[in-house]
Amino acid sequence: MSVALRVPRARRVLVRRLSLTTSAAVAALLLTACGAGDAGSAQSGSGANYVAGKDGVSKVAKGERKDAPEIKGETLDGGTFDLADHKGKVVVVNVWGSWCAPCRAEAPNLVKVAADTADQGVQFVGINTRDPNKGPAVAFEKDYEVAYPSLYDPQGKQILRFPRGSLSPQAIPSTVVIDRDGKIAARTLQAVSEKQLRAMIDPILAEK
Repeated sequence: MSVALRVPRARRVLVRRLSLTTSAAVAALLLTACGAGDAGSAQSGSGANYVAGKDGVSKVAKGERKDAPEIKGETLDGGTFDLADHKGKVVVVNVWGSWCAPCRAEAPNLVKVAADTADQGVQFVGINTRDPNKGPAVAFEKDYEVAYPSLYDPQGKQILRFPRGSLSPQAIPSTVVIDRDGKIAARTLQAVSEKQLRAMIDPILAEK
């Protein structure tokens, strides 16, 4: 004969509370991973000076910028991209994931500004991350008519190449602007509006 074991009510309540706490922690982590991120202060923890605007865009003066890392690899369409091939252009790097709601919100702004600035010597490139396979990411690009390439980076290795103390993309989404000399000039750690995007690019284009 089997005997049913009764779990004390206090223990059941404790288990339920722990489960809810764990769920909340996971939800918070997901929101942090796909949200505005930390807009940064005037100085990073590793000593790089930059100006953080009220609009969430951080900028570095021309003489104080760090070199962009080697950004190259396979793209979602099966081609390749190498940042070194675009020296002399202003390059806009957008980190995104197909699963990320803020990435979907900003996509039309990126597509529009990329098209508007292409003849001004601006190259856009995406870094698709945390998508375990290409299918959803390819569908994302088709849905939003993304014409510029995106590196496929499911494990975030491209992101980790950014130098310590630089305006690195520390959130999803993030957008980084690299100047004509291949140096990191501006960054935002949030879904970017068309106005913010132009405010990041235009001053770099105006530099001599």
